Amino acid sequence: MTRTSRTTARPASEAGRAVARTTTLIKGENGAGTVRKTVLPGGLRVITESVPTVRSVTLGIWAHVGSRDETPALGGATHYLEHLLFKGTERRSALEISAALDAVGGEMNAFTTKEFTCYYARVLDADLPLAVDVLSDMLTSSVIERGEVEAERGVILEEIAMTEDDAGDCVHDLFAHTMFGDTPLGRPVLGTVDTVNALTRDQVARFYKKHYDPTRLVVAAAGNLDHAQVVKRVRAAFEGAGALARTRGEQPVGPRSGSRSLRTGGRVDFVDRATEQAHVVLGLPGVSRHDERRWPLAVLSTALGGGMSSRLFQEIREKRGLAYSTYAYTSGYADCGLFGVYAGCRPGQVSDVLKICRDELDQVARDGLTDDELRRAIGQLSGSTVLGLEDTGALMHRLGKSELCWGEQMSVDGMLAKIHAVTPDDVREVAREVLSRRPSLSVIGQLTDRQADRLHETVA
Repeated sequence: MTRTSRTTARPASEAGRAVARTTTLIKGENGAGTVRKTVLPGGLRVITESVPTVRSVTLGIWAHVGSRDETPALGGATHYLEHLLFKGTERRSALEISAALDAVGGEMNAFTTKEFTCYYARVLDADLPLAVDVLSDMLTSSVIERGEVEAERGVILEEIAMTEDDAGDCVHDLFAHTMFGDTPLGRPVLGTVDTVNALTRDQVARFYKKHYDPTRLVVAAAGNLDHAQVVKRVRAAFEGAGALARTRGEQPVGPRSGSRSLRTGGRVDFVDRATEQAHVVLGLPGVSRHDERRWPLAVLSTALGGGMSSRLFQEIREKRGLAYSTYAYTSGYADCGLFGVYAGCRPGQVSDVLKICRDELDQVARDGLTDDELRRAIGQLSGSTVLGLEDTGALMHRLGKSELCWGEQMSVDGMLAKIHAVTPDDVREVAREVLSRRPSLSVIGQLTDRQADRLHETVA
């Protein structure tokens, strides 16, 4: 995936020479688009992309831990920890952490997924040293005070309640359970009320110590920056906290791998809830993020439900007016994946919507896409890929996720080449393999007994 790679030229200073010996130029020579990566002693990776035409920088620290790393007793611990790292370090209180970025007009936040966690800040280029200092302090020196653990428990329970109130979001958690069952990938990232209430301060602290060492972290930054200066400040911050000394000589943790089989198709999970709409996900096992078939599957997903001209949007919304929102999507994990179709509709229309979805999936599995659909989907996917990388936050996200998930970087041109290389035969092959399987179904809404019974007919 990496396009070019060489060692950077030797700088004048001794500190610069120390950096240069471990620094790789991934692409570019000077100016916009220059990507460099440094692996520090202790296994901490620092990767940057220079965008000298902007006045901001987005910095992220990515941790190689997600909810799939939790045991059943630790359900929600990764997300709980994400909250707690904002609650105070040996040097700063929770207020001082937030005030430091607020005082310079910066933005700071974090998110947790099933396979990684990211803490990020967006600041003016002149304030990048502050962002490095604050985020590094949080990641290396959180105190996880018992009082803050108890106070934040209520906040997380409110977040769970908020998610439960949004059936359109909740149905995707339900679908993960439908496909993966009671496994780490099938459980919600937030945990449940029971697991969050049961977590103790000591459990979360042990989880922090285990998963947040430098070999499992990636520092990614994009914007108006100098790579050597970013490395210098990150190294100083982590060495000052003693973090690099603990893992000196160790290698970075590589991307996840493995082989996981999903549950067989034909499963139906229905949650009876008093909602104005029924929320429906019909889906099947997809492909992992390491599988080259992810490119034709992405094109197929786009053609089926990626825009206003897609088949599902035209058939369900435009021609019949059965739903306001409908789309197709793919999710790729290290060892497996999902392909899903979502629709939100009135409860009385669920059977009609599901029949259309099945008919369209069956037809594409049998016949593939038309030439016009393929050309339009490739163009749409290409455009959205490029337009989605037009700010420093998106660039940082691509750098960090690529390093954690693949261990290398793919250029935008490389991604576009993969998309444009997809052929009609590629799409037909992946459509036959993925869409010919027996689907599973997740539904949240208020259905009659007869409507609920008919859900099983959809996956028969």
